[in-house]
Amino acid sequence: MSLSVHWFLPTAGDSRDVVGFGPTDARRPADLDYLAQVARTAENLGFDAVLTPTGTFCEDAWIATAALIRETRRLRFLVAFRPGSVSPTLAAQQASTFQRLSNGRVLLNVVTGGSSEEQRRFGDRLDHDARYDRTAEFLQIVRGAWSGMPFDFRGDHYDVEGATVLEAPAPRPPIFFGGSSVAGKAVGAAHSDVWLMWGEPPDIAAQQIEEVRALAAANGRAELGLDELRFGIRLHVISRDRSADAWAETERLLDAMPPQLVDKAQRQLTYSESVGQQRMTALHNGERSDLVVAPNLWAGFGLVRGGAGTALVGSHDEVAERIAEYHAAGFDHFILSGQPHVEEAWWFGEGVIPRLRAADLLADPVIPGDSPSWSRLRPSPN
Repeated sequence: MSLSVHWFLPTAGDSRDVVGFGPTDARRPADLDYLAQVARTAENLGFDAVLTPTGTFCEDAWIATAALIRETRRLRFLVAFRPGSVSPTLAAQQASTFQRLSNGRVLLNVVTGGSSEEQRRFGDRLDHDARYDRTAEFLQIVRGAWSGMPFDFRGDHYDVEGATVLEAPAPRPPIFFGGSSVAGKAVGAAHSDVWLMWGEPPDIAAQQIEEVRALAAANGRAELGLDELRFGIRLHVISRDRSADAWAETERLLDAMPPQLVDKAQRQLTYSESVGQQRMTALHNGERSDLVVAPNLWAGFGLVRGGAGTALVGSHDEVAERIAEYHAAGFDHFILSGQPHVEEAWWFGEGVIPRLRAADLLADPVIPGDSPSWSRLRPSPN
């Protein structure tokens, strides 16, 4: 199976350093003009979709991506949102409407939440495992509402009657889901279309895939009408004509991370309940001395930010080889980013995408089909 490459929409702002850190004064606000520039760049270079993050640190993903529908033609939007802050029927309706208005260009990234502190900002006081239990119920209701028939559900967290939407979305938006804990893997294996993880070394990542794949096989996905589970990985990327130039960029980024800021970030991350975050932190343990954790895999981003903390670094050939290695391990979706997001998209788009195509690894970007006809929704004449 061919792989798909996606880019990132920096709805918290952008810069030449890791956002929020470093001496650069030239911050790029996440206004509509700049986000449109990033989106059009990704589309023109051949990326399939852009991931839009969720949280109180950034703009709302639904509104930001909806504003970009008319700014793009083909690009799909991987919209991240938290199931605990919206009802499942409303989420199904939002996605269904987005799918029709965008001509089939929405993908969903369900983020259960790895920090109780941040969840409390949304009025959510469930603990880690209970949040995943709720997500499992949430996704069952969303799929039920999309079925075209009124859907009833009664569980520990939701009790709905007749959940439905105006019209079943076509195609049904794929559900991307990340969760590295025992609870997270179980929910992802049973209810998602693509299970996501942050970028760990290929051999370790392959072990994670096998574990989740086994859980998916035991869940009887075919009986539930779900396709075979696919896998995606989230990475930053620094790709240059020469490997030395790419590694020089990592030194520049490191120079913009004062030790006191690294210490502060690491102290904050120690309170994370996210197993994925704990695995990211374990790659470097807050130390600058050994950040190359696998060939062409650099863990420097994780010194000062949560979430995806590793980057593919090297020449275009090397980066393409590492992507091929991850693909051989079982990953079909690569969600990438780089600072700043316009310039790094060009480096990757001009340098790596042609090599992936030449190796017959890259799937063609999805071309949205015709929108469903609204005429059949009009009342029939008496």
